[in-house]
Amino acid sequence: MKTSYLKFIFILIAAVCLFSFSDSMSQVKLGFVDSETILKQLPEAQKVQTELEGLQKSYLDTVQSKESEIKSKADIFKTRYDEAQKKVESGLIKSEAEMKSLQDEIGELQREVQTMDENLSLYKQNIQNVLIARQSELFKPVKEKITKTIEEIAKTMKINFVFDKADGTL
Repeated sequence: MKTSYLKFIFILIAAVCLFSFSDSMSQVKLGFVDSETILKQLPEAQKVQTELEGLQKSYLDTVQSKESEIKSKADIFKTRYDEAQKKVESGLIKSEAEMKSLQDEIGELQREVQTMDENLSLYKQNIQNVLIARQSELFKPVKEKITKTIEEIAKTMKINFVFDKADGTL
């Protein structure tokens, strides 16, 4: 008898909770926005995007300049290497000192090309990090403005949750 009484109370509490929960759920309003679309149409965001594109173009011009330097240095290395090979094969290099000098020259050119290439890779990584940081820095006030406006509208319209289609957040 005692267990059936406890079961009855448990079922009664569960039913009350279920009904009160369903009542509160009927009052929940959801909203959906696409902040990415808003961002693309906002004049401030377009200005920021133009600034970022200008910055990116200047960095790309520098990268292309460095790449052409590396290419010309690599061409010089290849030419000197081919010339050295021909001298060795034809027997024009006879002494160990001449051979050592030629190897040092070729080795130095090779190291220069490798160093320039490594520096360019580091520069590209640095540029990418700088651009990402700059983008975040420039877009932060614009995104805050969008978020604040969405929150104000949601509050005015008594919307409980607003989902952003662009990044899936509340």
